[in-house]
Amino acid sequence: MIWLIVGLVLFLGIHSVRIAAPGFRQAQIDQRGLNAWKGIYSVVAIIGFVILVWGYGLARLDPVVFWVAPAWISHLVALGMIPAMILLVASQVPAGRIKAAVKHPMLLAVKIWALLHLLANGDLASLLLFGGFLVWAVIDRISEKRRLRAGIASNPVAGPVKWDVIAIVGGLVLYVLFVGGLHKWLIGVSPFIGK
Repeated sequence: MIWLIVGLVLFLGIHSVRIAAPGFRQAQIDQRGLNAWKGIYSVVAIIGFVILVWGYGLARLDPVVFWVAPAWISHLVALGMIPAMILLVASQVPAGRIKAAVKHPMLLAVKIWALLHLLANGDLASLLLFGGFLVWAVIDRISEKRRLRAGIASNPVAGPVKWDVIAIVGGLVLYVLFVGGLHKWLIGVSPFIGK
């Protein structure tokens, strides 16, 4: 369990610097340059991600189970992951109507993913992993709203509908890949119980 916690602290910690220590972040950018900061950020995030995936895998070997979800929950998760995947792709392309309406599609995708996976997984490792991501996404969205009010950030402006089409098609392709075997290959568990 310790490796999962270390991975979460590294991964979510580096993603929280803008929230918790914006002055430190700006000082690093001023001192080292934006590209160097992005490099440090990326290295810490990748190391944290690898450790948390490994730690989650280790923790699942000897689970502390609080509840077992009914079988139908996996179908609810599968259905709910469709908009999460579309929002994930929308966050990576220029703004169309979806991105402009949602404002921060990555955070909404993380919230949906984390909440659905919390419903489906009642073990301690899952509570730490998905609960940690859900809490982080909520805090980050609150922080983003404060930056907007302070004039430090701005909402995306709606662009051409082609970016929405790309987000929808890309999200559906990503979804099919995950359901079709990528989830089992990456995580070691089929998204549907009994498969």
